[in-house]
Amino acid sequence: MPAIKTDNLVKRYTEVTAVNGVSLEIPEGEVFGLLGPNGAGKTTLISMLATLVKPTSGTALVAGKDINTQPLEVRRNIGIVFQEPSVDDLLTARENLYLHSMLYGMPRREINLKIDKMLALVGLTDRGNSLVKTYSGGMRRRLEIARGLIHDPKILFLDEPTLGLDPASRKAVWTHIRELKEAHRTTIILTTHYMEEADSLADRIGIIYNGKIIELDTPAALKKKVGRDLVFLKGAVDEEALRKLPFVNSVERENGRYKIGIIDSGKNLQALLNGGGKIEEVEVRRVTLDDVFLKFAGKAISEDAEERAEGIFERVAVSKTVRK
Repeated sequence: MPAIKTDNLVKRYTEVTAVNGVSLEIPEGEVFGLLGPNGAGKTTLISMLATLVKPTSGTALVAGKDINTQPLEVRRNIGIVFQEPSVDDLLTARENLYLHSMLYGMPRREINLKIDKMLALVGLTDRGNSLVKTYSGGMRRRLEIARGLIHDPKILFLDEPTLGLDPASRKAVWTHIRELKEAHRTTIILTTHYMEEADSLADRIGIIYNGKIIELDTPAALKKKVGRDLVFLKGAVDEEALRKLPFVNSVERENGRYKIGIIDSGKNLQALLNGGGKIEEVEVRRVTLDDVFLKFAGKAISEDAEERAEGIFERVAVSKTVRK
């Protein structure tokens, strides 16, 4: 049985169809990347799978439980890390985890040992008794992952878990996600605007656009569909010789240099340089997942990520001011 199976899942609001007939299967233990621009339907789809939003039509099985008829059973089997920070600043990490454990009805005799285990998993053992308001953004995210895992869910939803974090904190979260997959076989559904993150972590990627899954495959296979890497050359370039090379599919002039479309630059770059004349400057750009999204959806997927991150943390700052 797959970890998640959806059947023609639809969510309509008054004037908008947020999710439009999504059918997919996600096997147990897979890291599944869900990519799409703002408003594409990512969060709505996750909200339905987590039983936070009721579908207009269609259904889904999550850990073998029906989201329409067995919502409580679904919730017992999932963990969620939301887009916006949701841990309590005025509690310690241990207190946050203890409260979550009680809400899930975990046996009291097991809770403290499980808290120790979760803090160790996310590298927060030495800060477990510190107030969360003293944590960095990366530490908060790691605590939220620990909270989402403490009740041993079969499936973990990570809705943009590294949004707004600095590169070092982002990579620390990536490390913990990999450890979860390898050590616990947790099925992880990941939404993100960061292409490097999706490429590095996801076994498969679904591209959602206007509420529909328009492409679904491994990162490597999706990039292969786009086709060519690009090589930029400056110097006494032999354009005619380049066009005759079997792995070259385009040669153009752009801003005073040659832009060459090449199949598998890693394999064919040296042959290109050997046959291309007297080359003075070389730049190689491999196909990226952003190129994939540009091809299939006609716009960049990551263009508004930083703006959204700033908005989220501005709202958090306002909330803290009000609470004080």
